[in-house]
Amino acid sequence: MSKRIVYREWLIQPERYWGLLAILAAVIAIGGAAALYMEHEGHWVTGMTNSVVWGLPHVFAVFLIVAASGALNVASIGTVFNKPSYKPLGRLSGLLAAGLLVGGLLVLVLDLGRPDRLLVAMTTYNFSSIFAWNIFLYTGFLAITIGYLWTMAERKGNYLQRPVGIFAFLWRLALTTGTGSIFGFLVGRSAYDTAVLAPMFVVMSFAYGLAIYMLVLMTSFEWDGRPIGPKILKRLKDLLGLFVGAVLYFTLIYHLTNLYGAKHADFESFLLLDGGLYTLMFWGGWVLVGGLLPLGIIYHPRLSKDRNWIATACALVIAGGLAAMYVVIIGSQAFPLEMFPGKTVLAFGAPGDIGGAVAPYTPSLPELLLGIGGVAVAMLIVSVGIRVLQFLPESLSDREMDGLAEPA
Repeated sequence: MSKRIVYREWLIQPERYWGLLAILAAVIAIGGAAALYMEHEGHWVTGMTNSVVWGLPHVFAVFLIVAASGALNVASIGTVFNKPSYKPLGRLSGLLAAGLLVGGLLVLVLDLGRPDRLLVAMTTYNFSSIFAWNIFLYTGFLAITIGYLWTMAERKGNYLQRPVGIFAFLWRLALTTGTGSIFGFLVGRSAYDTAVLAPMFVVMSFAYGLAIYMLVLMTSFEWDGRPIGPKILKRLKDLLGLFVGAVLYFTLIYHLTNLYGAKHADFESFLLLDGGLYTLMFWGGWVLVGGLLPLGIIYHPRLSKDRNWIATACALVIAGGLAAMYVVIIGSQAFPLEMFPGKTVLAFGAPGDIGGAVAPYTPSLPELLLGIGGVAVAMLIVSVGIRVLQFLPESLSDREMDGLAEPA
């Protein structure tokens, strides 16, 4: 007979809870002030140029949106793939997915340059543009996730949990594919123009979303004194290792694809060998910090059993994910755009404005503050949600989870 999982609100001390909310609110306020400063002063106070038009806030925004899709993967494993041991984790999975998406979209809107024109973007569509499709994908994902959470929490809606879960699973695959296609469909940029980016973003979402989920789960349980058994941690840790390995595999395929085509040889040389900061962030951030080091921890016979090291592996995956987004979004724009193939272009104005030279980009402080503000929005939504509503199981100890284990 399967055990019944009991959910309870987050019961940490009030002073600790309100202190956390005060810190998050302060970070959000600073991020909002940075957005207002950039809106009032204009484009010149950022590090962006006519070539690098998507700056550091876009790195945070795309990372949060991609991670939101991956965070919901935990709920999908329990519902869609009928893995009972993952079902107690589903509610937090849905809440975190919604919070990350809202935080990412907020940064995206405030970084567009004319946030007051958002209503136009939401009512006037050019369906030949992937950006128009993403409006529906993002808003649809949020609505479906809220409905998914309702089926988990409300007994009357439990019978709909699996069909809604399948629909949410398919929708989030479409969402991440659409996000990757934003770059894959830009044929004018040497770094983009490849269909490999779409599935690579899907796999990235699995890794980054799960890493954030594990950190939130472990922190919230530790602060509240709730037990997490080694078995469920091992499941999540091993799953993270699988996803991180898959990211490295798709990264290899992506660059092998580019190297095979002669037209991408210059970009690959730039990124892998001669790109300065971008080369460092690729090898040091994307590959080493976000891939090899976490895999070394996850599969180490001793470190993989230590919760602090597991949390370190999750943090490394997140840091590597941000480095990967920086390389994909900013490094690809900084590489010279070939306006007239076979011709030499003399650029007037800033280097890289037209082509022929690597475009400089140095992130400004307001850009960084806006990006961090989006992260704080996501964490504020999660913190309030688990405090007010019953999103967290009372216990994830091995004893509690044994009654939910799949039959052999």
